[in-house]
Amino acid sequence: MSDTQQDLLTVGLVSVSDRASSGIYQDQGIPALKEWLSAALKNPVMFETRLIPDERPQIEATLAELCDSAGCDLVLTTGGTGPAPRDVTPDATLAVGDREMPGFGEQMRQISLRFVPTAILSRQTAVIRGRTLILNLPGQPKSIRETLEGLKDADGQQIVPGIFAAVPYCIDLIGGPYIETDDAVVKAFRPKSAIRPPRS
Repeated sequence: MSDTQQDLLTVGLVSVSDRASSGIYQDQGIPALKEWLSAALKNPVMFETRLIPDERPQIEATLAELCDSAGCDLVLTTGGTGPAPRDVTPDATLAVGDREMPGFGEQMRQISLRFVPTAILSRQTAVIRGRTLILNLPGQPKSIRETLEGLKDADGQQIVPGIFAAVPYCIDLIGGPYIETDDAVVKAFRPKSAIRPPRS
């Protein structure tokens, strides 16, 4: 297998929305995720996209399918993470996960709290299922970018790290491909012992 094939990243993008899935309005989550990931990643990426309603059994089945059948290394969900009765994405995510990774949700709330006090109402979380990392993200494109990328000052210096900085090393640890990022968007952090030398 060539280096290019080894480093192919398969990413599942799941937008959870009753209204968008029924055509009442156009989904913004999946386009925002594709745009950000295309800018942030140096790897070749294959996307598996799903637009589904806020139905827990369907969310669970979709996440399981993306992990077990579609072979996704990373699955990102958007929407359905609040306290309303129809917000069941975190519940479905926890149900299909083998292990919870609560630090991702904690950091997302820290970022969002810089903007709105209602960030504490978010129930975003993350889990590992097999060799797949599943992350719940907010529903708004601006919030998606902020949580993935983090916050920078006017000079471009990082104020609060985004969650994606930790994703490549997490994927390393669970047996996935080696993810390389564009440092201008988000700088992946790895211990020195885990960094591959740059390709010639």
